[in-house]
Amino acid sequence: MVPDDVLGPLNEFELKAAPRKLFLQGDASLLEDGPRIAVVGSRRASSEGLELARRITEMLVSHGVTVVSGLALGIDTVAHETAMTNGGRTVGVLGTSLDRYAVQRNRNLQDAIGDRHLLVSQFQAGQPTHRSNFPLRNKTMALLSDATLIVEAATKSGTRHQGWEAIRLGRPVLFPKRSLARQSPGWADEMIRYGAFSFDARTLPLVLDDLPSRCVGSAARADDLPF
Repeated sequence: MVPDDVLGPLNEFELKAAPRKLFLQGDASLLEDGPRIAVVGSRRASSEGLELARRITEMLVSHGVTVVSGLALGIDTVAHETAMTNGGRTVGVLGTSLDRYAVQRNRNLQDAIGDRHLLVSQFQAGQPTHRSNFPLRNKTMALLSDATLIVEAATKSGTRHQGWEAIRLGRPVLFPKRSLARQSPGWADEMIRYGAFSFDARTLPLVLDDLPSRCVGSAARADDLPF
């Protein structure tokens, strides 16, 4: 299907980012009901980052948020597993086609999400997997999510691509205050200058209460962004 079949009419900024087709496995209604927040971060996250991802995801689920992530090791895995363990909903956005496993160690997790939740890919069955797939996947995840929450990530992480894409689309980008000191110097602060913001356990519920089902923020001009 095409993206606006599930997301509704797309604006000019969204159309520029949208893949031509989306391939779905599972409950497509998870793309129709909001809010959806992407919880993303490093494959090699610290123990503090993994625990923070778990606690944040638990709070999101308790507020009825559908948790979106990319089925990578580290933060993504914790986000998916915590959402499912706590009776929440989760969407896995793949950098491979649906007939391939994004991460061999997550085969069972990917199968469970496809059976009981939702898997999304922009790549046709049988299409080879290239490194370039994953930045594209991150941009698609930004499009499918009402906000992107970056728990912990390095400068060269695909998470950074997703954060800038969300800002370009006018979607909120959130950083836990506790993790900002562990982010690689500079890039998180730069995103905050372009409209991302930080939160803590007290302010996150307020952020969620203000989050519409489909955020229509002030989209940034692509040539204004520092990448």
